[in-house]
Amino acid sequence: MSTESTSATPAHAASSVPFLERHYHLLRRLHSLSGIFPIGLFLIPHLTTNSSIVWGDVFNAKKYADYASTGPSGAGIATFQHEVDFIHNLPALIFVEIFVLWLPIAYHAILGVYFARSGKSNTQRYSYQGNWRYSAQRISGYIGVLFIFMHISSLRWGWTYGGIMPTFDPHAAASTTAIHMQGGIFPYFNALFYAVCVSALIFHFANGLWTAAITWGLTISRQAQERWGYVCAVIGISLWGAGLTAVAGFTNLDVKKAEQIEAQIQAASADADSTSDTGSGAPRGVIFDPSAADQSVGQSGS
Repeated sequence: MSTESTSATPAHAASSVPFLERHYHLLRRLHSLSGIFPIGLFLIPHLTTNSSIVWGDVFNAKKYADYASTGPSGAGIATFQHEVDFIHNLPALIFVEIFVLWLPIAYHAILGVYFARSGKSNTQRYSYQGNWRYSAQRISGYIGVLFIFMHISSLRWGWTYGGIMPTFDPHAAASTTAIHMQGGIFPYFNALFYAVCVSALIFHFANGLWTAAITWGLTISRQAQERWGYVCAVIGISLWGAGLTAVAGFTNLDVKKAEQIEAQIQAASADADSTSDTGSGAPRGVIFDPSAADQSVGQSGS
């Protein structure tokens, strides 16, 4: 065999290896990173916003005293509407959604499915609590892909899936989110669906934090993995509490009452706009601004 043919063989062999296999370790690290930032970190403000339907009633009772006086959930409804308005008034919101959320989610989901289907349980590398975490991560990942697609497509794009998932209106955020949870052709099915899927997603994120530290070589020993596992458990339980609080809050919300308070908010906004128009013309801060908010379906529902 000639020297030329011998030297060319390794190069030819390397080029014949599929792209995903040649760059497996790099893609694996980028995959774990995308699960933390921006996707995982987005869960924190997202679940905080959604759970404001409950905590807003506790912490913002004085701020929204006019609505709190109507009874339980009044200040929570006003707080949630304020949070949704803030999001929908963000500049270039659609670009934020595409490049900060949708593309990273698509990347993480596609590679995640590939890794899950091609990988094998590894008790040597993930020695602490072993294979059950690996298997649960795969299952929760599949649930997460399905849920995120249905969540975005119903609340952002208006897909109802044959009436199963009512759509969301950012100008009537609390009432339409409550209808989304309570209504549809199978009443309260979505509340159970959300409780299960949100729990799976939060586990996937918290457990992903744990495995990411291994992937990046930060926790090698069993003791380090155990200590980091406790931290991840606290993060997961906290987010899980916020997620289930949001689901419970909207599942038990009085839709008629929410619609009445939203009508009051819109009337107050119209009065503020009228006063502003007769003044200097400078915009004034209001709770709700339907003329400025995007008319499309919003992502901030529960």
